[in-house]
Amino acid sequence: MADPKGFLTTGREVAETRPVAERVRDWNEVYVPGSLLPIISKQAGRCMDCGIPFCHNGCPLGNLIPEWNDYAYREDWSAASERLHATNNFPEFTGRLCPAPCEAACVLGINQPAVTIKNVEVSIIDRAWDSGGVTPQPPERLSGKTVAVIGSGPAGLAAAQQLTRAGHTVVVYERADRIGGLLRYGIPEFKMEKVHINRRIEQMRAEGTKFRTEVEIGTDMPADALRRRYDAVVIAAGSTVSRDLPVPGRELNGVHFAMEYLPLANKVQEGDFVAPPITAEGKHVVVIGGGDTGADCVGTAHRQGAASVTQLEIMPRPGEERNAGQPWPTFPMLYKVTSAHEEGGERVYSVSTTAFEGDEEGHVQALNLVEVEFRDGKLEQKPGTERRIPAQLVTLAMGFTGIDQSNGLVEQFGLELDARGNVARDADFATNVDGVFVAGDAGRGQSLIVWAIAEGRSAARGVDRYLTGTSQLPAPIRPTDRALTV
Repeated sequence: MADPKGFLTTGREVAETRPVAERVRDWNEVYVPGSLLPIISKQAGRCMDCGIPFCHNGCPLGNLIPEWNDYAYREDWSAASERLHATNNFPEFTGRLCPAPCEAACVLGINQPAVTIKNVEVSIIDRAWDSGGVTPQPPERLSGKTVAVIGSGPAGLAAAQQLTRAGHTVVVYERADRIGGLLRYGIPEFKMEKVHINRRIEQMRAEGTKFRTEVEIGTDMPADALRRRYDAVVIAAGSTVSRDLPVPGRELNGVHFAMEYLPLANKVQEGDFVAPPITAEGKHVVVIGGGDTGADCVGTAHRQGAASVTQLEIMPRPGEERNAGQPWPTFPMLYKVTSAHEEGGERVYSVSTTAFEGDEEGHVQALNLVEVEFRDGKLEQKPGTERRIPAQLVTLAMGFTGIDQSNGLVEQFGLELDARGNVARDADFATNVDGVFVAGDAGRGQSLIVWAIAEGRSAARGVDRYLTGTSQLPAPIRPTDRALTV
């Protein structure tokens, strides 16, 4: 145990954020650099090393949290990094982006603020990078087998790294112009600077993984050609079809999916544009959707100089305390104030958009909405609550509905889909097509980054067993597993 009295003597402290007036003028990460250094060992010491560590089950990766908390408390950063990497290929991603279901499952959280697990995690891995402790791990010998991975998001990258280390020759195909999937173009720079992706890619290249960008399987390369070239295929193409809002005025200029808006802002940071083709500058911005993607749109609009930002959510505002239907250690739906929300804007709950209004040139100018409430288990409009708000840029951030079928990938492979429209798979993450596997959102549906990495690791084990008859790779989950987060 780290500190037997740590949870009694030390209060919870988290990373300090930079002043709002400063950070909205740039795209750097919102946290004060180095703010965790003086506090993190004591924060790790708050871990109680529980007899039954529910944080393990709250995390789909099964992270060995009490173990690396103990090492961090003792400031044995090398050992902490080793335990962290034992279950997670990319802790610098999860330490910045995951909503931390592990903290919701922390035993200390029953009656005290939970251990700041995310902050300990990101401190360990950042120290490891800074000290040169993260090095390539090339395989000792090659198997002679080849694997194609379709998609370079967290699931694809995790599968590729595991398979490369197992000795297989792995090529990752990405339809975008850079590697990273939604990590690259869906996550704003202020949430995770892309240096963290870039250095992982260089590590993977040094281990032997190959990358091919601007190649869309099903369009630029047919599926049968890919199958002839490789001994196995992992589909990690994500759940990329955005949920639409088919109301009058949807066709107006200025109404965009979040994943049309966010990537362009990121491309400015990559140097592709001087200014984004879609910008919030000087406009009244409305973000439809109350989740993390919506918050990313809010923070992006602030940095682009929006005149106002309003975020709409059809569901009621969550409470600030757990309700009876979401007891510890499940992941509760609580009212959350992200760094983007700290920066300003208005959040409106229990409303539904009924129409968009435009000007004579076809540009959106306003949005009509109505309040809604649950009646007999259904959302119904409340008569007399209609209103109109200005909107010169609207982003639709209402989630994703499944794998993209427009490029022919599903049809050309002959993949079977499940009842939810995801690619069906068995306990080894194998599809109905021999030698073709699926991992991440393409098979699971829209989910968390920790699930994506866990599925990529598990699918890699299934592929390794398929190619060699056995596998020494760890398998943290099965497709049917449901952690305490669901």
